[in-house]
Amino acid sequence: MNNYDLIVVGGGHAGIEAACAAANMGCFVGLVTMERYAIGRMSCNPAIGGTAKGHLVREIDSLGGMMGIIADNTGIQFRMLNKSKGPAVWSPRCQSDRKLYSEEAYTLVSATKNLEILEASVIDIVEENGKVKGIVTSDGTHLQCSALVLSSGTFLNGLMHTGLNSTVGGRYGEQPAIGITQSLIKMGFEAGRLKTGTPPRLKKDSIDWDILEEQPGDEIVHPFSYRTDLNNFPVLPQLSCYITYTDESVHKILEKGFDRSPMFTGRIKGVGPRYCPSIEDKIVRFADKKQHQLFLEPEGLESNQIYLNGFSTSLPSEIQNEALHKIKGLENVEMIRAGYAVEYDYFPPHQVDLTLETKIIKNLYFAGQINGTSGYEEAAAQGIIAGINAALKIQKKPEFVLKRSEAYIGVLIDDLVTKSTYEPYRMFTSRAEHRLLLRQDNADRRLMKYGHEFGLIPSALGNRVQQREKIISDCIKLFDTIKLHARDVNTFLELKGSSGIDSTETISKLCKRPELTLREIIRINGTEQYPEVKALLNDDIALEQVEIELKYEGYIKRQYEMVERLERYEETIIPLTLNYSTLKALSTEGREKLNRVKPRSLAQASRISGVTPSDISILLVYLKN
Repeated sequence: MNNYDLIVVGGGHAGIEAACAAANMGCFVGLVTMERYAIGRMSCNPAIGGTAKGHLVREIDSLGGMMGIIADNTGIQFRMLNKSKGPAVWSPRCQSDRKLYSEEAYTLVSATKNLEILEASVIDIVEENGKVKGIVTSDGTHLQCSALVLSSGTFLNGLMHTGLNSTVGGRYGEQPAIGITQSLIKMGFEAGRLKTGTPPRLKKDSIDWDILEEQPGDEIVHPFSYRTDLNNFPVLPQLSCYITYTDESVHKILEKGFDRSPMFTGRIKGVGPRYCPSIEDKIVRFADKKQHQLFLEPEGLESNQIYLNGFSTSLPSEIQNEALHKIKGLENVEMIRAGYAVEYDYFPPHQVDLTLETKIIKNLYFAGQINGTSGYEEAAAQGIIAGINAALKIQKKPEFVLKRSEAYIGVLIDDLVTKSTYEPYRMFTSRAEHRLLLRQDNADRRLMKYGHEFGLIPSALGNRVQQREKIISDCIKLFDTIKLHARDVNTFLELKGSSGIDSTETISKLCKRPELTLREIIRINGTEQYPEVKALLNDDIALEQVEIELKYEGYIKRQYEMVERLERYEETIIPLTLNYSTLKALSTEGREKLNRVKPRSLAQASRISGVTPSDISILLVYLKN
């Protein structure tokens, strides 16, 4: 019988982060996957990041995770999204080489000390007296562990649908995981069913690229990882994506297959993602729209496959094929593989704590789509938190929980645990009430101290962040004191279309003008000669953050004040053993929801749907007494 400190089941994005984090923290880890070379395989879109998701990747990297490094080494197009908007919603994204991403993930995982990759299918989880003890594989092997992370993706009783045809599997060409769901239900867990989908894959050489709208990457590219060598970035040649559209003729063809749609005929029981609907769902829900935007995205440098983003579908393959030929640029396209939907089991996340440890079985952690999320980045974020907390528990150290005011990861996990979900959860910037504080550009300043504390971030990198923090702090103070005279700046202001000043103005105040950049202002009267400013001008990352903090100073200050006001509720701890049924003054729904979620603090309790302000007042009085 093999013994491990931690076993991680599933080699997807959550499993990679959980296994590597725990192993790098000194635990002996067994990563169980049905196929070792499928580690990090991208089931759907070969891309990392995007709106809010890019924030998650930078936070994972700041904690010492792997996703940012893998993405940087295998990215074939990098873009910063939403640059026309405020910095709170700027989001990095990269198109990845699907094959190279998985190969790079396997290389990193297999080279991690204290980590063994085990090819097996898990059919049972062993627990004793409410504590996890190990797993049983399909060949009857028993593996013991002190803690277990389940990150099984879409494989739990996976079922794939194209039209009226259904095939068992969690991903094209791969078998489902059978037995884990039944094992957990026997332990008392509540299970549900969700679905996701993927579009058809197209033959690159059969597309008329000349008539399509090109979407190139950024000229100046930014990596995800703080550990990436900027002198060797981007690592790979960069490719463009292309844009096309459906039209009413395409919609009419797709409608012909609605009577054989597994979604509309009831064959699919699982709930699909609200914010990433299938093309047939878009046609029904947005009947007034005459067209829908589609992105043709390369799957790799050497791949002849194109991913048709925006055309996720489970309609019959012949309907998919017919509709494709009515789309501009795809008149002669060859469909390599039809799109399909996949149904899978998940466990509503009110059953886990903020550490991602389950409330029913100790030392058992859920991470990724098993908690009802959709997306690689959401899965990876949960994976690193589950891996860190499993390692801390094994080592008898204090647990790790990120607040909503500290990270998008904190928002993600708090939303899952506190509100639960009955449809695939996707991260958006709008979900974070403190998003101006949680920008993608300052993830290192917010979180790298934790990664360094856990031994996941090298000291040299931690020291670099501290040095940058000093430069930022010193320059913000300095710019509040340096005043520029009207005689020195008014000509410059006139050239920039900005109103002149009467006498003097500080650099900080001038920087608030949207038409001016900090670098331009600094160079007006020799301010760059200050040692602090010289250091700032040599660090583009620090310069950007100082400029953002100066331009949005009032908004940032108000968000910090809001965090401080809410902190009182965050610090009001509620015992996890509290039986809310005994508090008769609470509303009936409040008692039920509080007993189910078991919030850790008054602030978390206040975010539970169905818990009223009156319930919170009653709880506050009770806790004070």
